Amino acid sequence: MVATPIGNLADISLRALHVLALADAIACEDTRHTQALLRAYGIDKAPSQLIALHQHNEAQAAQTVVQRLRQGQRVACASDAGTPAISDPGARLVALVRGAGLGVMPLPGASSVAAAISVAGIVTNDDDASGFVFAGFLPSRSSEREAAVRTLSGEARSVVLLEAPHRIEALAHALAVLGERCVTVARELTKQFEEIATVRADELPQWFADAPQRTRGEFVLVLHPAAPVAGTGGAERILQLLLAELPLKTAVRLAADITGAPRNALYDAALALKNRNADD
Repeated sequence: MVATPIGNLADISLRALHVLALADAIACEDTRHTQALLRAYGIDKAPSQLIALHQHNEAQAAQTVVQRLRQGQRVACASDAGTPAISDPGARLVALVRGAGLGVMPLPGASSVAAAISVAGIVTNDDDASGFVFAGFLPSRSSEREAAVRTLSGEARSVVLLEAPHRIEALAHALAVLGERCVTVARELTKQFEEIATVRADELPQWFADAPQRTRGEFVLVLHPAAPVAGTGGAERILQLLLAELPLKTAVRLAADITGAPRNALYDAALALKNRNADD
């Protein structure tokens, strides 16, 4: 599994170049894209050595890869950009190859997810908020996307999202309901017009509107952990989840029973959350 550049051609590793040159065949998301990438590095492969493996034919193409491996061939797998099997084809291929009793080797390298996390500058002293969750692309339908955002609002850890240019404004409006929660936007990572900024979720739609070019390119967004409401400690996440399903007083009572936090403080926090949502 070979990681390829997410933008800058220099993102490639020496090991990846060595493996791609030695490979008898390369399973790739787009054969034309991979052929151009190989030529940029001076690697020459015949068209017959490139196997199209994308979301629509992965199961069938994986069988071809297994056959070649059983013949003793060395097969590499590369997506159009980044590490295969992370919101790209590759997972089914790995499962089938390993299920056939054959080996799979990871070649680490460029990853937009890791790159965005590394520049988000997230510091937390809360064990519950350490680490991050990779959510990838949210649903395209507005109602399903909004429901997904509501679910993620209760996640104490950072959340990494991916988005395409034609849907980024819709995602920005969906995330705006999260109010003061910070979002790091990483656009066109490692490319010529790379842009990285951290803004409040409720200011995200205006941030895009202020400069139309900001909607162009591929996006990684890092939703920062929510700042705890004063006096509630780690109970805010539980309170948010309960408020989504129960009346305010019932949610406060249960949150207090579950966490041991002061009921008065939780009640004030619940009112603040309700008012924030109403303002949004």
